[in-house]
Amino acid sequence: MTASSFALIAISVCTNAFAQIALRKAMLTIGRIPSIGEPKAFAWTLVSNVYLWGGLVCCAISILSWLAVLSMHQVSVAYPMLSIGYVIAAIFGFLILGETIPPARLAGIALICAGVVLIGRTA
Repeated sequence: MTASSFALIAISVCTNAFAQIALRKAMLTIGRIPSIGEPKAFAWTLVSNVYLWGGLVCCAISILSWLAVLSMHQVSVAYPMLSIGYVIAAIFGFLILGETIPPARLAGIALICAGVVLIGRTA
């Protein structure tokens, strides 16, 4: 795998992880979504939240960059690289959202990292 391929994978994975953090932050600021029976309140709640828009933009960037990755690599090599997103999301969840990372989850993240390294060596 070339450095530019890995960079493209990293962009896709990072923007996907950032999207998840932004969408979680959006839901923490929104709270309970108004009923769809109240269309104006429902629409305003969604349209006015900057975290939601940021998350959606990150999702779009992630998808577009992932399409470029898939145009260059086999799915069996590329798809496992998405697992890096678990690590990034956990770190930013901890740093930005104040989420806890218990030891068992930390061990699971370490196993994911080991698996990604093994798969990356076969590419």
